[in-house]
Amino acid sequence: MTTKTSVMIVEDEGIVRNALDQWLNLSGFAVTTVGSAREAMTRLGDAQPEVVISDVRMPSVSGLDLLAQIRDKDPTTSVILITAHGDVPMAVKAIRDGAYDFLQKPYEPEQLVSVIERAAEQARVRRELVNLRRRLDGGAAELSNRLIGSSPVMEDLRQLILDVAAIDTDVIILGETGTGKEVVARALHDFSPRSAAPFVAVNCAAIPAELIESELFGHEAGAFTGSAGPRIGKFEFANGGTLLLDEIESMPLLAQAKVLRVIQERTVERVGSNRQIPLDLRIIAATKVDLLDEAEAGRFRADLHYRLNTASVAVPPLRRRGEDALLLFHYFLELAQKRFNRPSQPLHPADIEALSRYAWPGNVRELKTVADKFALGLSSANYSIQSAIGIKPGTPDESLSLADRLAQYERSIIEAELRKHDNSIADTADALSLPRRTLSEKMTRLGVRR
Repeated sequence: MTTKTSVMIVEDEGIVRNALDQWLNLSGFAVTTVGSAREAMTRLGDAQPEVVISDVRMPSVSGLDLLAQIRDKDPTTSVILITAHGDVPMAVKAIRDGAYDFLQKPYEPEQLVSVIERAAEQARVRRELVNLRRRLDGGAAELSNRLIGSSPVMEDLRQLILDVAAIDTDVIILGETGTGKEVVARALHDFSPRSAAPFVAVNCAAIPAELIESELFGHEAGAFTGSAGPRIGKFEFANGGTLLLDEIESMPLLAQAKVLRVIQERTVERVGSNRQIPLDLRIIAATKVDLLDEAEAGRFRADLHYRLNTASVAVPPLRRRGEDALLLFHYFLELAQKRFNRPSQPLHPADIEALSRYAWPGNVRELKTVADKFALGLSSANYSIQSAIGIKPGTPDESLSLADRLAQYERSIIEAELRKHDNSIADTADALSLPRRTLSEKMTRLGVRR
């Protein structure tokens, strides 16, 4: 059963308050109504709304004052301010002070519903981050702190990791580049009975073909030119623990044959030696391709695949993880702001839309890079998520509806004119033959930033 989005209406005029209450209830929201900012603050803790909708001009305590109090008491709550007065500076101040959006009367009821849904999404992401941070601060070594995400596929992945970690068997991890296969491998080790022993990761693609046997199996002194002394290989070094063979599809066929023998016999022989060294370890292979397809193409040994594939773990790409992109972006952005000592900057609705709609071909690795870029904000004065992920203003997204494509095109025209006129609202309005009020409303609705 889907939980309804909780909304609190703060409005001193009874007729307006009742009309909003009725409309939002019919629209599927769980609504709480109050007649003043003071009453809102007394009921905020019990109601715990995801979204607060407040009039700005109220007696005693204004909507802007209420916004400040909510930001202090519960910064995860999204606040939408409404006013009948076309005060653009007030709107700008409200957004800077942390309001999610600012609507001017009269507005379309459908527009309000749409803004509430987006604001609630942001509130849920913030609350999930708070929960994650509380678990981290508590010091609990929970899997959810490493594999961040609330999507069903991530919940299934975490449960599968816990199940497989408890079984002492070899594993194949399959996932696209940047999905976090090494993080999964490390979790399989840390939540296993072998957690106190070494975890050794080897990137097979990074080792030259002529050196891979020495790297994996070790060598004795004088085994080849330049080998002045004996060296322990990765298999022997990981003895008792876990060995990760990352990008195993890049391993040369000759080395694959020797690795297969080591896995079958659970013994290793250093290059230049005849002594068998017994092994007790778990082997995890990670790959971004289907190894059976590689076997059919003659690039991978099918018998090695079958020997490793006692258990398999598929890591989902970011595009299949729903709202996890937003959650992860906030998480990485906060880390980047602390690391680079940069000020916090709120995400604009246009940024959230870009994050949600982008396909993320580089997965979590790409998203982290974008968060770092956004935290630094060095590209331009009008830096945005769209520029960070390489989407040019006005570029159509084929996944969008016709209405969304038109809105995207309209946004790109306004942004271009603003740049042309040095962000002057008056000059931009004249160039587009629009009243200034209409232009301001469009900028608010379309998420255009100066």
